[in-house]
Amino acid sequence: MAKAKPFIKWVGGKGQLLEQLDSFLPNDIDRWEGATYIEPFVGGGAMLFYMLQHYPNIKHAFINDINEDLITCYCTVRDSAERLIASLKDIEEQYLSFDNEDDRRSFYLDIREKYNTKKLNAIDNTTYFIFLNRTCFNGLYRVNKSGAFNVPFGRYINPKICDAETIREDSRLLQHVTVLNGDFENTFHVAASNTLFYFDPPYRPLSETSSFNDYTKESFNDDAQIRLKNFCDKIDKAGFNFMLSNSDCKEKNKKDNFFDILYADYHIERVWASRNVNAIASKRGKLTEILIHNYCDTKATAIVEKPLSFSLCIS
Repeated sequence: MAKAKPFIKWVGGKGQLLEQLDSFLPNDIDRWEGATYIEPFVGGGAMLFYMLQHYPNIKHAFINDINEDLITCYCTVRDSAERLIASLKDIEEQYLSFDNEDDRRSFYLDIREKYNTKKLNAIDNTTYFIFLNRTCFNGLYRVNKSGAFNVPFGRYINPKICDAETIREDSRLLQHVTVLNGDFENTFHVAASNTLFYFDPPYRPLSETSSFNDYTKESFNDDAQIRLKNFCDKIDKAGFNFMLSNSDCKEKNKKDNFFDILYADYHIERVWASRNVNAIASKRGKLTEILIHNYCDTKATAIVEKPLSFSLCIS
């Protein structure tokens, strides 16, 4: 059987970090009765699919994103997998039938123009979304201030546009997932007892030239980061659990304490991640990211004598 995994590429995807993220989950999460999992910035969904496959005690799962086209993709994969697969096979055959790069580029630009009309049904919109994701430069998703997808053509020789096995397995898991579309704060009302929120918001840029958070026409700036922290306070006060990922500002500037100060009341870990989105190969490599949570006992603390963290647990 195929393994459920993201059906799209997504900058900042958590596929490589899943084991590290798992180690910092609440120590007893696998024993929560009727657990609820909420992901307000679902993105590519690597953590979602991991959690659903590894924690069968999750009985209620909710995903959300402000990107309407992305949410349409999740709904289409969940509700119309076979129709989507047929459509993706068709566009894949068309694209791969072109022998030269110029013809492929023209085809790509034509699909991009059609996608940006925003006058498509759910199957076509999702087909074009996945096609562009698989054939654009570096698998980026970026829009301009008008909301138009503007990533240039990628020079891939044999891209896999239709991954039928993954779509079918993702569809199976998504049958029991409620899909929401809107601001992250709108997810609070679906929380119940034994709830874990996992936040993977657009990352705070490490420099003015390293921003890849243009997933929507609205920028996720420092004011939005502060609003997210205030939402985490609300979650904590209500007695729910949360874990949050973001960039480590100290990677580029040791004096940048933005997150360390903002989340000083919580536990801050640092984990290693590889980032390969830079067009300049020499600027790719391993960076630390921060991981913040509001509970003390993690799965990591249960198997070692002292916490594997940069924070002090006080109970």
